[in-house]
Amino acid sequence: MLNEKFKNHNIILASGSPRRQQFLKELDINFEIRLKEIEEIYPDHLQAEEITDFLAKLKASAFENDLQDNEVLITSDTIVWLENKALGKPNDASHAVKMLTEMSGKTHKVITSVCIKTREKELVFHEETLVTFTSLTLEEIEYYLNNYQPFDKAGSYGIQEWIGLVAIEKIEGSYANVVGLPTHKLYKELMNF
Repeated sequence: MLNEKFKNHNIILASGSPRRQQFLKELDINFEIRLKEIEEIYPDHLQAEEITDFLAKLKASAFENDLQDNEVLITSDTIVWLENKALGKPNDASHAVKMLTEMSGKTHKVITSVCIKTREKELVFHEETLVTFTSLTLEEIEYYLNNYQPFDKAGSYGIQEWIGLVAIEKIEGSYANVVGLPTHKLYKELMNF
């Protein structure tokens, strides 16, 4: 359906995430990948979805002067929000251990914002999903990190991996959002765009 709607447009996904790329393929959208290096820094006063909204727009702004009339750009950003602070991607293995230890036995929020941009307009929306972890031992955390290397993921984990099978007690909201893209909302917003 989306391919038909956008047959005269070129969809650009500005994400190196294999998970987001796979989601777009599964939505039956023809797209190309264009990447620009962006320093993902946001003002300290921003909270929760304000952070991801800001970063999704920041990523889109890098393409401001490059978009052609028939091009539609999609950018996205995901954070884990735990106890009023943002957990992004880990700096290293010890940072990943610290993050997963902090999330152990608690509920956190996964927030993803998406920006859809053309030369004429820009739309930003976000989705929130609550994820509850069981209590994890240090041995389990180290096993996961050593075997899955989730260092490119917000909060140091991928719900679709081993940790999702053994440690996630409950999710409230969109599973796809936790993987990295709220596909149901993206589909709806693109159909209405």
